[in-house]
Amino acid sequence: MRVHLGSDHAGLDLKNHLVGWLTDHGYEPVDHGPFVYDALDDYPVFCLRAAEGVKKDRDAGLDSLGVVIGGSGNGEQIAANKVEGIRCALAWSEDTARLARQHNDAQVVSVGGRMHSLADMTRFVELFLAEPFSGDERHARRIAQLSTYDVDATLPPLPESAQGLGPDA
Repeated sequence: MRVHLGSDHAGLDLKNHLVGWLTDHGYEPVDHGPFVYDALDDYPVFCLRAAEGVKKDRDAGLDSLGVVIGGSGNGEQIAANKVEGIRCALAWSEDTARLARQHNDAQVVSVGGRMHSLADMTRFVELFLAEPFSGDERHARRIAQLSTYDVDATLPPLPESAQGLGPDA
């Protein structure tokens, strides 16, 4: 499996560590940078490229996922989610890493390089990469609603229990 990586200066050490870890574990890392420490770098430059790499691979039928890394992982997640068709989840625990794949079929995971130990973050990535999408109907339905919105901004219909309530009433 190919794994696209992007970060900012705060995620550089973890990204560099993951390149070696991924290779050692049979993955094919694709490093989109940064390649040197620059405290003023901009995470969108690298994280958008990583997410685009995942999208291009998957569109070509290749098995590909991505990892974006920053200080908190928040901005990097936002950047990756700007790539049409990409779902990026912020992982802060083993459970959130697994559920990102299992329930959300996320293709990219974001982790905060200043939030956890190197061992914990590596474990989050390991679990994310190993976990398959469950394929459960409820999860597929929710993902389809998001995909439809991505394409044409169509809101999912309100459930019957919400009819006549709230701002849509």
